[in-house]
Amino acid sequence: MGYKTINGLMKHLRVNGIAIANSTQKRQLINTGYFHGYKGYRFYKDKAKRLPFSTYKEINATIQYDSDIKSLLYSKMMFIGTAVKNIALECILDSARSESIQVMCDKVISGYHNAPIQCTTKNKEKLQQNKLNLQNLIQKNLAKAYSSRNQKIMHFYNNVKYSDVPIWALFEILTMGDFGYLLSCLTYTVRDAITKRIGFNLASDTNRELLYKFIYTLKDLRNAIAHNGVVFDTRFNNINITPAMESCLKNDVGLPYFNLKTIGDYIILISYYLKLLHVSKTEVKAFIHEFEKITAKYKKSVNPSIYTMVVHPDLQKRMTILKQFI
Repeated sequence: MGYKTINGLMKHLRVNGIAIANSTQKRQLINTGYFHGYKGYRFYKDKAKRLPFSTYKEINATIQYDSDIKSLLYSKMMFIGTAVKNIALECILDSARSESIQVMCDKVISGYHNAPIQCTTKNKEKLQQNKLNLQNLIQKNLAKAYSSRNQKIMHFYNNVKYSDVPIWALFEILTMGDFGYLLSCLTYTVRDAITKRIGFNLASDTNRELLYKFIYTLKDLRNAIAHNGVVFDTRFNNINITPAMESCLKNDVGLPYFNLKTIGDYIILISYYLKLLHVSKTEVKAFIHEFEKITAKYKKSVNPSIYTMVVHPDLQKRMTILKQFI
């Protein structure tokens, strides 16, 4: 296309069938950007599914819908991440009987010598490799935190009273993805304890994988929010849903299906977590209602052909089931 001024970009949009005019829409285009805004939001999930926009007003409404969803989700994501870390930390400390990272790795991380009896040699070696990868990941996180002068970490390395960083301080610097990996490396016994403490459906989780699978799922959403990525169409999702994940939400909430293919499923998952973490019914229902309000506003702002591509037709039915569960 070559370099174009903002006026040139507006003309380009008009040539391509997008009505755009006046200073307000010009400012919206400046603020959201042609590439981040128009090119980022003109399709649903992939470029083959172009949204039938005819006005810039509809594009801006879609950007605003996405922004409103991210604003709604941010605080809940932070709350869930912190709560699950604290529950996991308590269970790990109870099992290790120590705050030492090394003791944690020796006692509650799966490896070759504490693998389940039924494990083959190949599986034992895989567990040991995962343990070594985790230890490497932990050291990289500590080194990075020290290099960036993170006071929580420097305090322990620079103080003669301490010989090591405690587990709880490590948890403070772990990203959600790294935390998920740590959870996946825990022994079955510790994963079982954390799973029970949170309240997941044990019948759906024979191998106690929900604990870290759901964290990986929320990690993708959290990263999209943190980096201002597009979330309304769940293009950020990099995980394949497992039968246990699907069964858990279907059976507990009472849903006909759960597949993480729409943003509504993420609203369901977050609401499910909030209920398990004993957040009040009033607060959880207010969260769901705000999502419904945002979606209703979007419906009034775009052509029906756009809305039906963006919002799944049974969303309201699923939100009703969710509220009954809460």
